[in-house]
Amino acid sequence: MKTLQFTGRTTPPDWALRQRYLIDLMNQAGPRFVRKYTRPDGTFIWRDDWPGMDGSDDGYESYLSFPLFYVLGGSDELHDLGRRLWNAVTWQFTQFGTVTREFDSYYDWMHHGESYTYLHYFGLADPTHYVDRQRALKFAAMYTGDDPAAPNWDPVHKIIRSPINGGKGPCFEMTALDWLTHRENLSHYLSPYEDIPGLDATDPFVKADWTDDEVFGRILKLMNERMVPGDVPLNLNATSLITNAYLYTGEERYRQWVLDYVQAWVERTRANGGLIPDNVGPTGKIGERMGGNWWGGYYGWRWPHGGTVMLEALCNAGCNATLLTGDPSWLDLFRSQADRLWEMRRLESDQIMIPNRYGAQGWFQFIPHTASPTLRLLMHAYAVGRQQQDMDRIQEQYGDRPLPSTQPLPGCGKAGSFHVHEWFEYTVGRNPDFPQRVLAVTEAEMRRRLNQIDSESLDWRTWNDGPDWQDVHHWQNVNPVVPEGLMQMAMGTPAAVYHGGMVHAALRYFDRECRRPGLPTGVAALVDQVQDDHVHLQLVNTDVLGAKEVIVQAGGCAEHEFTEAVADGPAATPEAIHGRHLTVRLEPGAQALLRLGMKRLAHRPTYDQPLPE
Repeated sequence: MKTLQFTGRTTPPDWALRQRYLIDLMNQAGPRFVRKYTRPDGTFIWRDDWPGMDGSDDGYESYLSFPLFYVLGGSDELHDLGRRLWNAVTWQFTQFGTVTREFDSYYDWMHHGESYTYLHYFGLADPTHYVDRQRALKFAAMYTGDDPAAPNWDPVHKIIRSPINGGKGPCFEMTALDWLTHRENLSHYLSPYEDIPGLDATDPFVKADWTDDEVFGRILKLMNERMVPGDVPLNLNATSLITNAYLYTGEERYRQWVLDYVQAWVERTRANGGLIPDNVGPTGKIGERMGGNWWGGYYGWRWPHGGTVMLEALCNAGCNATLLTGDPSWLDLFRSQADRLWEMRRLESDQIMIPNRYGAQGWFQFIPHTASPTLRLLMHAYAVGRQQQDMDRIQEQYGDRPLPSTQPLPGCGKAGSFHVHEWFEYTVGRNPDFPQRVLAVTEAEMRRRLNQIDSESLDWRTWNDGPDWQDVHHWQNVNPVVPEGLMQMAMGTPAAVYHGGMVHAALRYFDRECRRPGLPTGVAALVDQVQDDHVHLQLVNTDVLGAKEVIVQAGGCAEHEFTEAVADGPAATPEAIHGRHLTVRLEPGAQALLRLGMKRLAHRPTYDQPLPE
């Protein structure tokens, strides 16, 4: 491993000092948050029972930022807390009946995707942890056909056998109890179908009163008849679970499962004239349980969100397959759907609108193209595959105008998730104020959450934060450990697509002296340019007394290769690297500005870490 050395005390830039301040603040705030809302055993101070199939995902989401923050450079204490709290959530929701054999008994892959990103962050944090590894393989077996107690996979038809699946296997009949916590909320959504008895079948926007027992009975009957059993594109988020197992083991059977499953949906899309069907039946036939309709599936083109979450699953699967093969053409399934929606755009009041839903009346609910998930997902696709065709799509849809510097930066979303648009603009040479803006928003969000934590004086065993179904989201909305914006700065990544994506970073860091992942204490990092063949990195040692050694890795899972390193300066000469890692030694107060040549997707991805014994 090549070592580059930088000397000379300099004045650290403001962004570096603020980044290190926020890392230190999160290290202190995380334990404070946990002490307020959990018992000594780590379980939530909460109710004694929780009905339905929902909820454990929200428990996990409350803490999934902890191992992610450790990957960036967060404290060992938060790393240990992250694992302890995962165990506590698992135990607590097992008592509620939601979790079986440490995995959701059955639910959908939007919610599985939200919670089990946690498992990916564990792998990035410490691939040698035996229990994490064994769980990863155990959970993957539930979807590869290797676990007879959870027969979710049909290898003949290459389908996940139900939209509702998990540790108990596929669910072929949902019960009223499963939906108990959601009935009031779902009354505000479009009904799953237009032809539910008693509703206006001519109105594509028709809603149903789920709180009416008679109406709910009709809905549940039709959902069981039409939506289960069978497969839906949302299940493509399961490719992240299998990719996770591959990153631990490198076993070809996991890689092949991902490719086979994505290819199965490619073929179904081709058979449907280029539009992905949102349902196939138990024998893999399009519309088999839907009266021949290619639409109407669970989390499909109509219900509950239209194409939004389904498109995320297509992008996630394409990114995973690209990581596993080094071939960005696996993103073509997602690209093809983005293209079809763009082709159907129309202009309304000088606003470009694209369709989001399809039902018995055809395409409806046209939404502003800037609010559609396709644009942000194209940015994710470009970050992973670095294909000009994706940049061309982004330019056509968005243009190359910079964002106004006075426009507020979107804040932290659910569980601290962070917007991709401004990061993308920065890495392609626009939006130069991004580092200062993202630091400001992160600090403001932390302060808001800490103020809420300090101000609450409720009995958490009885409180309701709105309707009963909402109180399970409370902790993820006040967790003050929100590292995603800092990750965008330091690792050159848009972070994970929230509903089941993985981290596809340009760079990762390891503390050579402490033999752990993340930036060493006192070191700040900024990836200010990401190109097809190189990235530009700033590393700053804010410690004016002690030297630091940083191992820099090409790719979040060592999938890229450094070709050379060139330090900024008029007399700089390239240093040949030709490897996945290099060491940067920063003497006290020193800074490094490096142009790192990169060959992308050149190696088998792995969780293995380049740390000395």
